Amino acid sequence: MDKGSLNFACFFFSSSLQIFAIFAFSTCGSYSGMFKLSVECKNREESNLAIEVQFDYPFRWVSLSLCCYWPQCCRNKERLFLVGDYSSSAEFFVTIGVFSFLYSMAALSVYCFILEKYRENNKGAQIDFVVTAVFAFMWLVSSCAWAKGLSDVKTATDPERVITLISACDEPENRCREVYDPKVSGLNTSVAFGFINLILWVGNLWFVFKETATHSPRLPALCFRPPRRSLKTQSQRAF
Repeated sequence: MDKGSLNFACFFFSSSLQIFAIFAFSTCGSYSGMFKLSVECKNREESNLAIEVQFDYPFRWVSLSLCCYWPQCCRNKERLFLVGDYSSSAEFFVTIGVFSFLYSMAALSVYCFILEKYRENNKGAQIDFVVTAVFAFMWLVSSCAWAKGLSDVKTATDPERVITLISACDEPENRCREVYDPKVSGLNTSVAFGFINLILWVGNLWFVFKETATHSPRLPALCFRPPRRSLKTQSQRAF
């Protein structure tokens, strides 16, 4: 591959890395969802037919209390919360997205303005190769962790599961049902973008590898030396 094609590939991958990194951390970090429940008590005046529970990033639910939503027919007035704290995987995923965006933006600036210095002694390419490999690995880890965290978020926000927390729903004369399921399509998209970023960083790793001295070493220029003539040949020419 010639230098022109290699430069174009680096520019293309750096631009793509920025775009998909933004998609990944924005779809996760800006998420806000909700679900609705309905509790119809034996005494209709005590019912609550629109229990709306909202949740958002970073999905830390030790502070999301459900006690204020209980209908009056609920005899048990203890303070209840949504179960789970999934902020670690979500925040880790967003952090990797933000830092990968910043690094790809810096790398694109280097490719555009100081490419010759980047190639000097191949030190820039070698550093770029190591950092790119680290980010590819971190995208793998963060995407897998967030995929597992998202599965737990879906389980914790399942209205049928939350209904089991309401004491009024344990009484046969009361009727509890879900009204609105949470829409998590944006979070599913963030996981997909995470693995797309993994593929892009692995692909970019190959093109950066082409720039390193390990794959294509730059040999120093050799001076041309004419072949030495033997004394026997010179004597024959003298006669």
